[in-house]
Formats: sequence, C-alpha cells, structure tokens
Amino acid sequence: MSSSTEQRRNEVLRAIVSDFIALHEPVGSKMLVDRHKLGVSSATIRNDMAVLEAEGYITQQHASSGRIPTAKGYRAFVDGLHQVKPLSSPERRAILNFLENGVDLEDVLRRGVQLLSQLTRQVAVVQMPDLRRGRVKHCEVVQLGTHRVLLVLITDTGRVDQRNVDLAQPLADDDVQRLRDIVNSAMVGRTLDDACSHIARVARDAQNQQLPSELRGPVVAVATVLVETLLERPTDKLILAGTPNLVRTVELTPVLEALEEQVVVLKLLSSARDLQVKVSIGEENEDEELRSASIISTGYGNNEAVLGGLGVVGPTHMDYTGSISSVTAVAHYVSRILSGE
Repeated sequence: MSSSTEQRRNEVLRAIVSDFIALHEPVGSKMLVDRHKLGVSSATIRNDMAVLEAEGYITQQHASSGRIPTAKGYRAFVDGLHQVKPLSSPERRAILNFLENGVDLEDVLRRGVQLLSQLTRQVAVVQMPDLRRGRVKHCEVVQLGTHRVLLVLITDTGRVDQRNVDLAQPLADDDVQRLRDIVNSAMVGRTLDDACSHIARVARDAQNQQLPSELRGPVVAVATVLVETLLERPTDKLILAGTPNLVRTVELTPVLEALEEQVVVLKLLSSARDLQVKVSIGEENEDEELRSASIISTGYGNNEAVLGGLGVVGPTHMDYTGSISSVTAVAHYVSRILSGE
C-alpha cells in the first residue's frame, strides 16, 4: 500500500471519529464526501471504510447503517493528535481568575473540577494530595491567653491545620516568639515524618531540662499536639463534579457506580506520576467497571513532586481534542496556584 493511500485512510478515519463525536450518529461515505474535502470519489471512500473495518478501526451496527469508531479507532485518533489546540487567552484568564479565588487547597481543587466539568461536559475528578509527600512550610504560634496558644501548621501542599493548646504554666508575651522559633527551627522544610521526629526530640530535650524553665512546659505541650497532628493521615479523598453528565448515558451506569465507590478511580489517578496527559480508552482500562468509558488524566503539582491526579471520565465518543486541552490547562493552573506562582 502506498504512503498516499495510507495517509488518505488515516484522514478518512479521523473524519469518521470527528463526525461521530460531533453528531453521535453513524457516519456514511456520503456524509464524508459532503463534509470533508478528501479529493476522492465516494467509491474510493467506501473501499477505504471497508479496509478500516477489516482492520478493526470502525464497525457497522447494521448492514445498511454507517460506521462508528471502535476503541482501536479512537486510540489511533488520539495518537494522531500531535498538537492539541491550546485554549484561548480569555479562556486561560477566566480559569486562572476563578481558581485564584479559592480560599484554601480543597477549595482550589473543588473549583478546578467544577470548571473542568463545565468545560468538557464530562465528569471531572481530582484526588486530594498525598500528604506524605508534603513538607512543613511554617508553624504559626498565636497567643490566645496566658495559658492557651493557637497553632497553625501549613505545608507546601496547601494543607492547613489549626489546633488549640492548653498550657499547664503561663506563657509570657515575650516568650511567644522564642517558642515559635524553636518549633519552626525543628520542622520547617522537613517532610511530615521528619518533622514529627524532630519536634518529638525537642519535647524530650525540654523534659530533660535542656531548655529554659519558662519554656519547658509550653514546648512539651505544643510538641505533643504537633506530633499528634503530623501523625494524622486523612484517608484518600476524591472530589467529583458533573456526575449528571454520566446519568444521561445508560451504558455508563457501571462507571457511575465505580466513581461512587472511589477505590477504582483512586487507583487510576494514583498512577499519575508525572505532569503528562494520559488517555485510557475502553478496554484499555484494567477495571471492568471502566471498560465502557474513556479517562483523560494527568498529575498536578510541580517538577519536584506530583501531589495528586485529576482528569475527566466520559463515554468513548467524548471530545478528545477539547478535553485534553481542558485537562492540561486546569492542571497547569492548579499547579501554579498551589506552588504560589
């Protein structure tokens, strides 16, 4: 087969996939001739379609109907998307402005999936960060009274924990900064596990009278609460938006059930170990519940660490070009905001 023939058949396949995604109805040779300038006769296109069907890229539901893409056809289409059209400047600004109004990590991620669902008209899903990858960014100590302080622990993943600490001995105003410096010196820049070990060591030093007497009690009390806080490991959590988009598609009922159970999708998003977009189509999905769907996913975070995964779940006839652009853009801006850029 000549390269020109192969190129034309690839164009015919792309046209069939594009038309089926746009119209949700089988595509016939006449439709291809009318909608696309392929430069050949209807007979040639019918021959190309017969070859594409024999090779498993398209199929025919009824003898007299047009063709629809198979999972293999969608995969060839996606693999042929060498360059995805980026979103326009106004679209990118709108995404950034909407996300920047998030008040904390969870709010930013919740806004991200809401936006992604609206852009793609699919179910959007994001995984909350794996907190074990985080590092302590700062611990603020706020005096609430002579016998009580407020701790605000902030990590570079956007996690914020607040704890009240009751003190057995009074803490003078002048000693609050000293307490804050001791705590941050032990924890800032360390992983949560390392920070936990170091602040526990500080508590032992205080009990062994290696700190001034006026700070021993407050340091032990504060360190104890911080160790408890750092040892907490909230369970993995998904945030979803747009589930009504699946309800309209009967064959995707098992997918909706899988999303509700979360385990299957958590496993899928946890495999996003880099910031590259991954497309998984139909039978390519390991889990049976997802074999009637396609998933477009990627990681978010920075070059040093992927904090979690996000993406969209929808039918195999989803708009791959637009959805890949939207997933890429939202992940990029979520990453920027969480990195403080």
